[in-house]
Amino acid sequence: MEHYLAEQYREGLQAFGHMMPDALQAYNDFTSKCFSSGSLSSKQKHLSALAIALYVGNEHCIVYHLEALMSEGVSKQEIAETVAVAGAFGGGATLSHGVILIQEVMEEKNQELQ
Repeated sequence: MEHYLAEQYREGLQAFGHMMPDALQAYNDFTSKCFSSGSLSSKQKHLSALAIALYVGNEHCIVYHLEALMSEGVSKQEIAETVAVAGAFGGGATLSHGVILIQEVMEEKNQELQ
């Protein structure tokens, strides 16, 4: 089951794709390449993206990258350290997303992280 914010994002992309299919395809190709394993693993890249999403307060991207990380077997400690680093830059607002929204998604998915 997908979190409602991830579902909204996917629905929005689909609607955009009906109007601008070439632009959406180019975006999808680009981001797919960006998050493919290279010198950094896909998981490391999603952890970076999660930190950035926390810092800028983009709830849709927080959920999207968290769900990607959960499918890659991320640990609670990896998430906690990512939240801490993002919080070091963004302060309380960043940290609140990290401790509230992330917990909500994990509980909704009823997924235990290690």
